[in-house]
Amino acid sequence: MTFETILLETDPADHVATVTLNRPERLNAFNRTMCEEMAEAWRLVKADDTVHAIVLRAAGDRAFSAGLDIKSAYGQPESVWHHEDPGELLSPKWQKMWKPVICAVQGMCTAGAFYFVNESDVVICAEDATFFDSHVSAGLVSALEPVGLMRRVGLGDTLRIALLGNDERVSAATALRIGLVTEVVPAEHLWKRAHEIAVLVAAKPPAATQGTVKAIWESLDKPYRAAMEQNLIYTRLGNPLGTAQLAAADPDHRRRPTAPRIR
Repeated sequence: MTFETILLETDPADHVATVTLNRPERLNAFNRTMCEEMAEAWRLVKADDTVHAIVLRAAGDRAFSAGLDIKSAYGQPESVWHHEDPGELLSPKWQKMWKPVICAVQGMCTAGAFYFVNESDVVICAEDATFFDSHVSAGLVSALEPVGLMRRVGLGDTLRIALLGNDERVSAATALRIGLVTEVVPAEHLWKRAHEIAVLVAAKPPAATQGTVKAIWESLDKPYRAAMEQNLIYTRLGNPLGTAQLAAADPDHRRRPTAPRIR
């Protein structure tokens, strides 16, 4: 399918789809068209059984995304009570897309760009990546992106990022330290490394990886005991061979060698 603001590529051989934000001339800032195209991309990869994992990346070397394109008319309804959150279209979990998403960030990542980062499953970045939230510097309330950000880095770092605005850029090294990303690589290796991780994830049984993603993300919205009880149901749904069934099917399974533990 041809898009105007993004690229969508799939490789059935390795079961990986790649979604590329493709407005480098606008620092990959999103307008309404990109929001609608991202929602359609999530729908397509969710429905494609040959896709087991997704790489989310951005064209150009200056920015992953500068958030909402303020020079384009997003087109909110006149009534404030009917305003829409662009993140509902951009974010995979809002779209109930449980296939693992590996996000690769280079250059600037600010404001609405956190919609992408907040709901990805594995986030890596290039050494030149910088993260900041420009809302308050522009006189705007930062009230949506921090909700997802708190789940990744906690209250203290979220408040610092939100309140300092343009005056503090979180470096790649700091992003790694606070848990915003899990790996930092040279910029020239970013896309390759993201694809390598996606291929490793995609090689696993897709019912197991998607069930794991769904169980973990949904647990964030529940008290501990409620999450454990729900996820016990998920293990029964996603693990069709219980211990007794496995023993009956393979009596020698307990004596088989296991992989050594990695400390």
